[in-house]
Amino acid sequence: MNLRGRNKVSPEFSMSSMTDIVFLLLVFFLLTSPAITPDALDLILPKAKGKTSNQQNLSVSITKDLDIYVNKERVLPNNLESFINSELSGVEDPTIILRAEEGVPIEEAVSVMDIANRNKYKIVLAVRPN
Repeated sequence: MNLRGRNKVSPEFSMSSMTDIVFLLLVFFLLTSPAITPDALDLILPKAKGKTSNQQNLSVSITKDLDIYVNKERVLPNNLESFINSELSGVEDPTIILRAEEGVPIEEAVSVMDIANRNKYKIVLAVRPN
């Protein structure tokens, strides 16, 4: 009795079950990936090459010394939100350009993002081109 040919599995059969498993894993990861970071901040990041399509209504700059400037005017951190609100009152679809100097703690930039989020302003993080 020859058992060599009896237990032989064709290559097409084993590959089709492998592709089914890969397809199911792909569908699983596509469905679960949006649930991984539900609390992420929505930021509009400009491309490094080209111009942003949003019109700049207000510019907030943070220096390494943690000085905050709104359109080249120095503002105290306690007065920042009221100053931004007064500058953007009556502006349709207001946008803030956030320029944080390299080395500024992330907490400082996030505080400006929180102000924008509370007041329903769009915020764009300015980046240096490559």
